[in-house]
Amino acid sequence: MTNDSHHWITTPITQTILPGALELETTARGVLPHRLPARARAQCNDPQLAMVESQPSGVRFVFRTTASTIELDVLPTRYVYAGLPPRPPGVYDLVVDGQLVQQASATGGDVVTIDMSTGAASKQSNELGTLRFTGLPNHEKTVEIWLPHNETAELVALRTNARLEPGRNENRKIWLHHGSSISQGSNAPSPTTIWPALAGSIGHVELINLGFGGSALLDPFTARTLRDTPADMISVKLGINLCNTDLMRARAFTPAVHGFLDTIREGHPVTPLVVISPLYCPIHEDTPGPGAFDLDALAASKVSFKATGNAFERKAGKLTLTFIRDELQRIVRQRATDDPHLHYVDGLTLYGEKDFAELPLPDQLHPDGPAHRRIGERFGQLAFGHGGPFSAARGRRRHVPI
Repeated sequence: MTNDSHHWITTPITQTILPGALELETTARGVLPHRLPARARAQCNDPQLAMVESQPSGVRFVFRTTASTIELDVLPTRYVYAGLPPRPPGVYDLVVDGQLVQQASATGGDVVTIDMSTGAASKQSNELGTLRFTGLPNHEKTVEIWLPHNETAELVALRTNARLEPGRNENRKIWLHHGSSISQGSNAPSPTTIWPALAGSIGHVELINLGFGGSALLDPFTARTLRDTPADMISVKLGINLCNTDLMRARAFTPAVHGFLDTIREGHPVTPLVVISPLYCPIHEDTPGPGAFDLDALAASKVSFKATGNAFERKAGKLTLTFIRDELQRIVRQRATDDPHLHYVDGLTLYGEKDFAELPLPDQLHPDGPAHRRIGERFGQLAFGHGGPFSAARGRRRHVPI
């Protein structure tokens, strides 16, 4: 068949060509990728979690084709905050044989406006948008379309001007990662530039990214999702959300971490498991949460965060990043005597005080694009490099929970 863009082939959107999603929900308009299964979603009615788990960070189309033109119909959902400039639209990255070649953003879709002073939200619906990628080489190639890490996307139709077939490399091992908004990719410019995607490319692994903005909170349903998802290597980055939500005290923190790890181990008893402690974040190093928007910055139309706790509250068990790092290291050291496949990575080795001086956090909480690259490269080399905790797992057969 010739690559004639007037002879479209529409391919059903299924998980065989959409790795990174744990579930696809059929909607009235298309399919909606989810990064938490329905059973987990039913156990939490937090609108923040519902928003972020439906934002397809790490989810991408992967297929083989000779097509020179690709069209994707989508219905994005964007969130804007009253009184602030709208965020840039989500970016779709087109990767051909491992190289980023084109980027696009969708028009139309739904816009949810949130009033931060009251929490009220209003929704405006628009027509679907069509992304069009043209001028691709017409030889056989592997194509990936990485969906936005920060924008919900209902997928309506995928069209190509030549046939396609699933293109996932079955020889690649699966890296399952869980973390906060930093792991989801906040402030990174595009989905392939978030630090887990960069680290995964260094390790030549297939990423499943369960980074949930504001929601790395030791939730039991997240632990069960990690337990039940096949993986060759697992990492959990814990701490910042527990601090900036002021969710628990030290007395609850330690047993909750143990319980979270115990649950993962029920399904992955010998899978390499890395616990990553928080990156450097000055506002919460020694000051407890909760975190909040900096109202003075908002008055100047700038998003910035601050800690509203008091350092004296540490005596009452309020969490700080310094405490969390020390306690996570102690927990891992204690457990590793019986679990040789459990490892600890100090978040300060990925992004520390010197890095903050060079590449400061623009909003006092989230790294920008260059900082994401630094974190991804450091973790990729540390975890997947010679002697790293994931180096041996790249050649090991995956343990599939029964």
